[in-house]
Amino acid sequence: MNNNSSGYLSELHCPKDALTNNYGWFMQFLLAVLAFTCLIGKRFCEPRYARRPWLIWFYDTSKQGLGALIIHAANVWLSPHFTGNTCTWYIVNFMMDSTLGLLIIWAGIRLAQYCARTYDIPLINFGEYGKPPQCAAWICQCILYAALATFAKSVLALVLRLPFVVAVLSTLRLSPVTDARLELAVVLLIIPFFVNILIFWVTDNFLMYHPRGVSSKIKTKVRYQSIKKEKSGSDEEEHSADERLLGANV
Repeated sequence: MNNNSSGYLSELHCPKDALTNNYGWFMQFLLAVLAFTCLIGKRFCEPRYARRPWLIWFYDTSKQGLGALIIHAANVWLSPHFTGNTCTWYIVNFMMDSTLGLLIIWAGIRLAQYCARTYDIPLINFGEYGKPPQCAAWICQCILYAALATFAKSVLALVLRLPFVVAVLSTLRLSPVTDARLELAVVLLIIPFFVNILIFWVTDNFLMYHPRGVSSKIKTKVRYQSIKKEKSGSDEEEHSADERLLGANV
């Protein structure tokens, strides 16, 4: 009796098709818009001397968007196939992707950058597209990043299929949330939004180009120009004051 009641409540909370009904799709669309807006905001938070042109920014962020789409689609497809609450399984998948999955992707990016430098393969050096930027480099990096995202998701999906993991997680529910729509909003929008702000920000830093030593040189140059400008303005004011003094004496 208790088992049947528990199963009934699980279905009542978040049915198998909850992620793919109209309300679920709306939550996912809203999350995508907010996440994209955060990446735009990040660009404007970058210092002016290091701010990427819009084309380079698009090349960097589109890779992240492609990887996020692959992982999200996999989570939406996998979650209803687990035993238990669909929403719980989705958020479990999401949190694992945001931690262990991100670590796997980071390691893959670093390995690709090492191979690019060691074996002179600039096309796979993440964030570097040539001068002028080449679409071929962007496509290669998109394919590589999509492969890394797929590999990370596959590894974590296999981990979640282990019998003892399933036995523990299949009993979880997002208590005390009992309203199906509220539970869906929590797992598809509220939690992912705040986590994605951090994850997208960090991942964007992985994917963008960081030339060694250039940043400090640019900062020094900007600082020097600022001091020079201030000094020039001060000299002009002093010169004007001298002229006024001479005029008064005459």
